[in-house]
Amino acid sequence: MHLTALDFILPPEYARPTEIFSLCTVLMLGILFLYLNRYSQRRYFGIWGAAWIFYALWLILRLVYTDIEIGSWTQAGKQWCIGTSGVFLFWGSLVFLRVPARTTLFGLFMVFILVWSCAANQFLDDILWIQLPIFCLTGLASVTAAFGFYRTRKRRPYVGASMLCIGFALWGVFLCGFPLLNDRASLVSMSFCLAAVLQLFIAFGMVILMLEEVQMGARRMLEKITRAKGRKRELEIKIFSTEEKFQTLLSQAQLTGDLKQVYTELRQTQHIVSQQERLRALGQMASGIGHDINNALSPVVAYTELVMRTEHLSEKAKHYLECIKTAGEDIARIVANIREFYRKRGTTEPREPVNLNRIVQQVIDMTRPRWRDIPQGKGISITIETSLAEDLPHIFSNESELREAVTNLLLNAVDALPQSGVITLSTSVTVGDDPRYKGTERVILEVNDTGVGMDEHTLKRCLEPFFSTKGHAGGTGLGLAMVFGTVERQKGAIEIESELGKGTTMRLVFPVYKPGDTDVLEERHAALASASGVRILYIDDEPVLRDLMQELLGIGGHRVKVAEGGKAGIDAFRAARAESEPFDLIISDLGMPNIDGRQVAQTIKRESPATPVMLLTGWGSMMEADGHLPDHVDLVLGKPPQLNELMEAVAELTNRKRDKVLAC
Repeated sequence: MHLTALDFILPPEYARPTEIFSLCTVLMLGILFLYLNRYSQRRYFGIWGAAWIFYALWLILRLVYTDIEIGSWTQAGKQWCIGTSGVFLFWGSLVFLRVPARTTLFGLFMVFILVWSCAANQFLDDILWIQLPIFCLTGLASVTAAFGFYRTRKRRPYVGASMLCIGFALWGVFLCGFPLLNDRASLVSMSFCLAAVLQLFIAFGMVILMLEEVQMGARRMLEKITRAKGRKRELEIKIFSTEEKFQTLLSQAQLTGDLKQVYTELRQTQHIVSQQERLRALGQMASGIGHDINNALSPVVAYTELVMRTEHLSEKAKHYLECIKTAGEDIARIVANIREFYRKRGTTEPREPVNLNRIVQQVIDMTRPRWRDIPQGKGISITIETSLAEDLPHIFSNESELREAVTNLLLNAVDALPQSGVITLSTSVTVGDDPRYKGTERVILEVNDTGVGMDEHTLKRCLEPFFSTKGHAGGTGLGLAMVFGTVERQKGAIEIESELGKGTTMRLVFPVYKPGDTDVLEERHAALASASGVRILYIDDEPVLRDLMQELLGIGGHRVKVAEGGKAGIDAFRAARAESEPFDLIISDLGMPNIDGRQVAQTIKRESPATPVMLLTGWGSMMEADGHLPDHVDLVLGKPPQLNELMEAVAELTNRKRDKVLAC
């Protein structure tokens, strides 16, 4: 048998795994572009997403029908799929370049592609000449997209635009040459591996470009806020100086006019601030996209590591797979940084001991016009009462951020009193043995109003970003969401009590400051030695991830049973206990339809408290670091799972179970 040099890099028998790998990356690209279309409302993202879906359909047909004769309808269908992918790619590129074109023309173009696919398939005997025109068309469409991103790069110095320009250009060149590569069996594996790398590069560039656009928008908004604050300070200085020099000469009407001007400036500043708050909430949207990207990356990274550990490959093949694995892990780290847009506190952000009583008094004085003067002009009487504990311990916080949170609570209470009423601000210290706070001392701030209150539906959603009951009265729906974020960053908690028609109590609970407190999270314990022979039940609704985890855990010598979804997992757990062969460990995906990972953990812990439960999720490490570990769960692990990390987690949980049994 004749072997070429390329056969030692990726032999022909690896063609099918590389095609599956390429299909995974194409599906990831399609999901990414469709998400971008949904959340950014940019039409060309949806058209490009359709192009990648048709390309994925071509790959699926290639995988399912391996031996297709020239002249068959399946062969014609494959050519039509790749041609339609090129039409959508060209259409989206013209929309991106803002070139006017009628939709009807693209429909006729797809009909022409269909006619060519059928006719060429019947009258031509050489597959090369059947494929070459269609792949060249698709490659030209990709080069057109590269030209669009080149123009974007000339307007703005975005790194992501440069990467997309290069990626789409290389993709176009690859498509034009694919029929020639496909004609030689020794080059098929290499061509699909190259295709997957280019697709990952395009996805990586698109994520970076979107983050750069959001960051640029935030920078411009901050500049506007800075200018508005500067104008506000100039106006305040003018008012104070005028008041000192001409206090005896100014009439009440003149003072009223100046105050109206001040309030106008303040309203403009508040409008700019609300826009900045919306940018912060954009981080939540990006987090949703990042979660799905992590799910798509999990099989890419893990299967690559699995092949490297289990298959006998040449050094060059190992090097190429290592590059693919490193690129996937880099994308996962970038996705983790998306959360920075949701106002994650940096290590350099100033925090210091703060007296909460002083903050409360400052907020009352600063907002006096809002809760006293303006309502009095409308015939509304609002009274502020305080009950501040003496010798209140300090808390460790950012003073300006805490002041903003208390201001939000006070102004919300004012808005809840359309027909007069009383607002009470009180501070207190919990006793050390309070079971609600695990026996630790806490400082509590309560803001109580006698206003309209909230019904059960509003109470459940009041902390969601952009949820507002003020309608056209100017509410952005971000006030309480910002308060929640602030309290979480201070390692505190927020409690809400409300009843319709009987008022609302907002309670903020903070840990007491102790000398030597820092913001550094405790380091994880050293990795435990990997156990073996553990009987494990893995629950997931995604078949690809079930197969992946079964392979990974099997490397460690564990006995693994998989279940499709939460209900099947609970049934398998109960059946094993009934047969006196219980599982040593339960691993479940967090997000599943009908019965999710939290409900699975709750059921298992209720029936067998000693059985350890581990959850897998795209934000696993962040949930554990922020103290958001779900109830009834022993450990949360992030996606994509690293093999060593997974084995250490299994060993840790099984050792915990063994120690508990020995202690009993």
